[in-house]
Amino acid sequence: MSMAEQPNAPTAVALPGLPQAWTAMRGTAVSLIVGILMLGGLFQAEVTTAVQTWDDSTAYNHCFMVIPIAIYLLWDRRGSLRGLAARPMALVALAGIPLAAAWLFAERLGIMEGRQLIAVTFLELLFLGVLGWRLWKAMSGPLLYLYFLVPFGEFLTPKLQDITAVFVRHGLEIVNIPAYVDGYTIEIAEGTFFIAQACAGLRFLIASIAFGALYAILMYRSPVRRVAFVAISIVVPIIANGFRALGIVVLGHILGSAEAGATDHVLYGWMFFSLVILLLLACGLPFREDHHPDVVTPAPMPPGNHFLGGVLASALLVAIAGASPAAARLLDRAARVDVVQLKPLEPGAGCTSAPGTQPERKRPAAGGQAIDQRITCADGGVYDLHIVAFSPRSTAGPVMAERRRLSRPLWVEETRESWMELEPHVWRLLVGTEEPLAMALGLWIDGAPSMAGLPVRARMAWNSLTGGHFAPIVVSVTPVVEWAHMKFAVRHKVEADLTAFLGAHPELANQIQALSVGR
Repeated sequence: MSMAEQPNAPTAVALPGLPQAWTAMRGTAVSLIVGILMLGGLFQAEVTTAVQTWDDSTAYNHCFMVIPIAIYLLWDRRGSLRGLAARPMALVALAGIPLAAAWLFAERLGIMEGRQLIAVTFLELLFLGVLGWRLWKAMSGPLLYLYFLVPFGEFLTPKLQDITAVFVRHGLEIVNIPAYVDGYTIEIAEGTFFIAQACAGLRFLIASIAFGALYAILMYRSPVRRVAFVAISIVVPIIANGFRALGIVVLGHILGSAEAGATDHVLYGWMFFSLVILLLLACGLPFREDHHPDVVTPAPMPPGNHFLGGVLASALLVAIAGASPAAARLLDRAARVDVVQLKPLEPGAGCTSAPGTQPERKRPAAGGQAIDQRITCADGGVYDLHIVAFSPRSTAGPVMAERRRLSRPLWVEETRESWMELEPHVWRLLVGTEEPLAMALGLWIDGAPSMAGLPVRARMAWNSLTGGHFAPIVVSVTPVVEWAHMKFAVRHKVEADLTAFLGAHPELANQIQALSVGR
């Protein structure tokens, strides 16, 4: 009797494709999950730093929504995935070799954003290698949206400040309001405005790009329209921020007070930005294509059991990705904590030194030494010094992280940074609107005062490979004042006192330079 004539035949025989499809899908899922977890372990520092940045900076709070948005986008285009099956391509993992080299290059330069971008690219390669080209291409929109997980773009802030300052200067000329513009400082008869980093429009720009990409994926099918809308989402917030800054200055002129015009300017900025986005979306609606049905794959791919292929692609990529962190750890072993022995500075005549209190938060990054002291002068000035030294083979990453940590108490919306009016240029002056109001930061690289930048990072990267003779040193000098008895008007006095103190004690800089060579 044939199978068709058996009344109690198993259901699996009637549907032979389901077990095979389920096995293939399960194998693909296992390969992806294991690969993602292993990549997460290899790039734990990148993940942890990114999440911390999302939480700390309002410019990147939207990053918490990137993964849920990507999942929704996958669900939204589920129709275009019908008939597609995973076809692993293990050789794709070989593309990770130049990526691994690029990660090591970024790690030696101390550029965390570069490391994070490369980590996400490894994730994209994992999906491509396990899923295959056709399935990855059908899912490319949601998968590429994962790049918004990287808190990227902070380096654009100075350029955005420049654009905003130029926009305000020309705008005031057009509306015929007399003004004196010096860099980021704008003075009108009613008061002074400063284009701080928070006013550069970075948060508006990043939020606009992320939202513009989401809108383009959902509303358009044509690549040309998608690229055009994302490009507009980049240009519009830059121009809008210029109008916002100009509007604040004009409002101060109308109200007769710069402080009145700047009141709640962040709130007004977000309201203005929201209006601009609404207008942008309204302009994009006439060209929408979301009513077009999802494109169904014309040539369905029969499911197959490619579990071993997915495992091989995942394992090979993880092995290649892990080579660079392993190499970085080997290089870091050459850095020794005991290369430089720190000792308190001697402030000179008229001042005395005593042990100080360490800054809030944790102590320096691995490989760094720190010493804290408090200097009290006869004129009543009291200053806290925090000195941190690193191995001559240290990369820029921990050094710049320590610089940011020391400046964090003063890192508020209105903070500005510039060279102190002293010769030679040794100290960077940070001035804010909250306690402690002012702080001097010094950075010694290769035995000389330096300014944080790519050339300095490159020199430190070279020293980490070949060995150096000077210990990188970061120093902060903070005036100790009674904040309860202070007003905003005395900020300039605090700044002047700090400048006078460092100008009268150049021996401090000389002693720090001597410390960098271990003398």
